[in-house]
Amino acid sequence: MAVLGFVVVLGLLAACSALPADPILRKLDPGLRYQYVEADDGELSLQDMWMSVSDLKEAARYDPDRQNIYHLFTRDNPTVSQPLLHGSDGLLGITNYNSRRRTIILVHGWRSGMTSDFITSLVPAFLRAEDVNLIVLDWNAGAGSINYATAVTNTITCGESLARFISWLNAATGASPFQYHLVGHSLGAHLIGVAGRNLGGQLAYLTGLEAALPGFITNDDRFRPDDARYTEVIHTNAGVLGYLTELGHVDFYPNGGVNMPGCSSQECDHARSYFYLAESLTTGGFTGTRCASYAGALTGNCLLWGRLQMGGLVPKTGSSGIYYLETNASPPFSKA
Repeated sequence: MAVLGFVVVLGLLAACSALPADPILRKLDPGLRYQYVEADDGELSLQDMWMSVSDLKEAARYDPDRQNIYHLFTRDNPTVSQPLLHGSDGLLGITNYNSRRRTIILVHGWRSGMTSDFITSLVPAFLRAEDVNLIVLDWNAGAGSINYATAVTNTITCGESLARFISWLNAATGASPFQYHLVGHSLGAHLIGVAGRNLGGQLAYLTGLEAALPGFITNDDRFRPDDARYTEVIHTNAGVLGYLTELGHVDFYPNGGVNMPGCSSQECDHARSYFYLAESLTTGGFTGTRCASYAGALTGNCLLWGRLQMGGLVPKTGSSGIYYLETNASPPFSKA
C-alpha cells in the first residue's frame, strides 16, 4: 500500500507540473491572440487578447467604489476641480454642485487620465455651452493597467460602480436620471453603457466616442442602443481602434468613419471624435445624411431621406439610424 500511495503522489505531482503556469480563461476576441492595441496616450503595445488567471487576479485588486476619483467642475470653478466622494453627503454639500442643473459625466479610456486631450477639450466646451455640473471620472486605478485584458475587465466593474455613484448622488440631492448626459471615449464608451444599463436605461443621453474595438467584438458588455433613452456613437477610426458596426440609436461616421482629414495616424483619427463633439457643443454645425447601412457610411454612399445633427447638448430622443458627413481637416471642423 505504501508503494501504491507513493505512485499516486508521483502521478499527482506530474499532472500538476503539466498544467500551465498561468491558465487561460477565455479569448477576448476571435482573432489573433497577440494584437497591437493603442492606448489613449498614443502608445502602441503588443497585447495578449487571451484572458489569463493572472489578468483576473490583477483586476480583482481594483476596487472602483474606493479608488475612483470624481472631479466636479462648474462655471464657478471651471479650471480647479472639487472632489466628490461616493457616499459623502457632507463633502457634497460644500461643493458647487446644483441639483437643478444638468449633470455631464466624462469617462476617459485606457491608460488615460485628467490631463488627456479628451478631458481638456470637453470640460471647457461643455461649461462654455451651458451652466452644468461637469463631473470627470478618473478611473486610472482600473484603466491604467499595462495589461489590456485587465483593463477590459475593469471597464465592466467600473461601469457598475459609476451606476452606484449616480444612484447615491440622486438620492442625496433629489436629482433625476433625466438630467444626465454621460460621455465616454474608447473603453470609456463601453463603461458608460454598462452604467446606463445598471440604471435601467433611464439616463437621458449617452455619447460613445470611438467605442473600443479590441476586446469587444463578441463581448456582451459592449455599448447598446437601449443603455439610455437616447444613445449616440461617433466613429472616427472604425474597424481599427474603434468599433466598426453600429452600436447606438444613432451612429455617425464622419468622413467614412475610418481616416479623418488632417490626420496621419490612428491616434489622431481615434481622438477626432471628441474634438468633433467639443465643437458641436458650441456651433452645432455637423449635419449628417442618412445611410442604409454602416457599409454605405464607410463609403459615403448615403442617399436616404433624412438629416440629423451630430453631437450637441440636447438628446435627439426618438431618432435612429446611421449617418454620414464630411468635415474640414482643421478647426473649425464643421463645414456647415
